Amino acid sequence: MKALLTTGGHGTRLRPLTHTLNKHLIPIANKPIIHYALEYLAESGINEVGVVTKDEGLDIKEALGSGEQWGLNLTYIPQTSPRGLADVVKISEDFIGDSPFVFYLGDNIVVGGIKRFLDAFKKSESNCHLVLSKVKEPQRFGVPEIRGDEIVCIEEKPDKPKSDFAVTGIYFYDKSIFEAVNSIKPSSRGELEISDAHQYLLDNGKKVTYSEITGWWKDTGKPEDLLEANRLVLDKMTEDEILGDVSSDSEVVGTVKIGKNTIIKNSRIRGPVIIGEGCKIEKSFIGPYTSIHDGTSIYKSALEFSIILRNCNISNVRQRMDGSIIGDSVEIVRRTERPLTNRFMIADHSRVEIV
Repeated sequence: MKALLTTGGHGTRLRPLTHTLNKHLIPIANKPIIHYALEYLAESGINEVGVVTKDEGLDIKEALGSGEQWGLNLTYIPQTSPRGLADVVKISEDFIGDSPFVFYLGDNIVVGGIKRFLDAFKKSESNCHLVLSKVKEPQRFGVPEIRGDEIVCIEEKPDKPKSDFAVTGIYFYDKSIFEAVNSIKPSSRGELEISDAHQYLLDNGKKVTYSEITGWWKDTGKPEDLLEANRLVLDKMTEDEILGDVSSDSEVVGTVKIGKNTIIKNSRIRGPVIIGEGCKIEKSFIGPYTSIHDGTSIYKSALEFSIILRNCNISNVRQRMDGSIIGDSVEIVRRTERPLTNRFMIADHSRVEIV
């Protein structure tokens, strides 16, 4: 059993973060999204993984290396231009060979990993096993039409979905998928759609089975998805880990992880919260479902339900910050010099709400 893992895409809905950072490297609970996928694969007993990158994918290669830290052997497969998910499978045929494999979109997070779905695929002895999840906006995804216990049709991003299920970014195949991806034509978007490959399998008498996710699953394609995934991961924390220095005039409640060389002074931390290494929190409130990455300083400010990346400086912000995603090395400070005006330097596709 092998695995195929995507790490490409433009991440347009996550700009400006993705102007400088591959979306698969954006941290959820202070760990890059792609690390969750690699952990799921390792837990499933898979060790041969093809990592499909945008062009040469130097950022991904630098971040993941050989895969040794997860007990994996990573082979990098460049995709020179984004031609669709079915094209990702197509260009990986030499790596996969005749092996069955899981095709995993690297920006997906699912509670409990994927081993149970792998077991269901093996038990079904099917050509293709899809993992489905009920969603509020199925038109954003590939949508199956289900009659009884069988999938009879799959449409990509339909205007009028025939079910409230989405085909998640977790697919299991045998070698018949290569016949499908080599037979379909580009869609109106100019891409080889994976839903068309699935429909080809159905039309040609192949066995397509499915499992339903009964817990949570997130395709972290939008800012609100990142925040929700961060909340869900933090909510699963069960043990405190206080490696930094928390002063006696501070209060820490709930499940909280605090990294080495972090200093907490005269502050209240209400978990679930994770704070990285080398941070300084003083005279501040850090509320639930917040992750703060390494090297960040927060002074006389309050925030919750937020993701703060590395080396940020948040100081003297009077109004509580909520539902925010702050990129690396960002400063949010209160101006003390006159004239007391608001001053912004904001990149493309940013959003700022003020009161």
